[in-house]
Amino acid sequence: MPAPSDHNASNSLLPHYLQEDFGTQGFRELISSLPKEKGWLTPNIYNYKGFWFGAFHLQGALRFQQHFQAQDSDILLITLPKSGTIWLKALIFAVITRKHFLVSQETHPLLTNNPHELIPFVDVSYARETTPDFPLSNGVRVLSTHFPYPFLPESVREKNCKLIYLCRSPKDTVVSYWHFANKMRGEKSENNKEMKEISLEEAVENYCRGVSLGGPFWDHTLGYWNQSSENPRKVLFVKYEEIKEEPEAHLRRLAAFLGCPFSKEEEKGGVVGEILRLCSFDNLSGLEVNRSGKGVFGNNNSVMFRKGEVGDWRNHLTDEMASRIDQIVEEKFNGSGLKP
Repeated sequence: MPAPSDHNASNSLLPHYLQEDFGTQGFRELISSLPKEKGWLTPNIYNYKGFWFGAFHLQGALRFQQHFQAQDSDILLITLPKSGTIWLKALIFAVITRKHFLVSQETHPLLTNNPHELIPFVDVSYARETTPDFPLSNGVRVLSTHFPYPFLPESVREKNCKLIYLCRSPKDTVVSYWHFANKMRGEKSENNKEMKEISLEEAVENYCRGVSLGGPFWDHTLGYWNQSSENPRKVLFVKYEEIKEEPEAHLRRLAAFLGCPFSKEEEKGGVVGEILRLCSFDNLSGLEVNRSGKGVFGNNNSVMFRKGEVGDWRNHLTDEMASRIDQIVEEKFNGSGLKP
């Protein structure tokens, strides 16, 4: 990513994703022309074509659209922030590489690497450079993004690549995102005094107004839900809560969708259960790399893990907050056939 402008050299002390004075003159002019609000993870968040982005992520989105050339073998994992992204990445990596990396081996990459390192965000990659190189996992590119469907490059729509969208209850998502944002803001507050904690009331208010990365959450989710209905061979829509309830059935579903179903021998050998144990919250969160390692934004990997539970929102949201989110879900998803 281009270096910050000389007239604001203090920005060089900030992580890339917190900076806003970068890029071409045209990009800076675009940013200055957009509606903005206070960000969750960034100083500001900008509305571009109906969706909200930090400046860093918007640069990534524009470059992704302009430069990315999809391949038929590509796999894209799509989520809203704090919807189970790490878990999905771990599961998919373990599934597609299981012939090369035996799940039981002590040197499995998931034991020494955070899933974000093994399956990169195109958001971050393109924000940092114009033409990033992406690693291969068992001969295919597996990438992830928080971008809404309208922001995917035309080549993604034209090619036969596979898209997997993971949806999570908005009430659990907003609570998890609130916790995560405050942990991240706490780590960066020394270099940016404006990064004070967000109150739960403010977080819920913004989420309900659609003001969050990739939001509004209802438009983001419905965009992929509709695509999964129109083209189920290309787009698979899965729910976090359903995977938690029936993990083996849904892991088989994921493998079959990707064209690498489990063989009878693998079923008899307990490979499905081994993958689920390897990728479990307790196992991943307890690994040294995830307790003390550094993440893609320079943060501690430990901030990526909290509880991973279904229904934890009950310990945080008031009845009024929960009712408001329920009403929005009922209104926005009415007639779609989706009940998140």
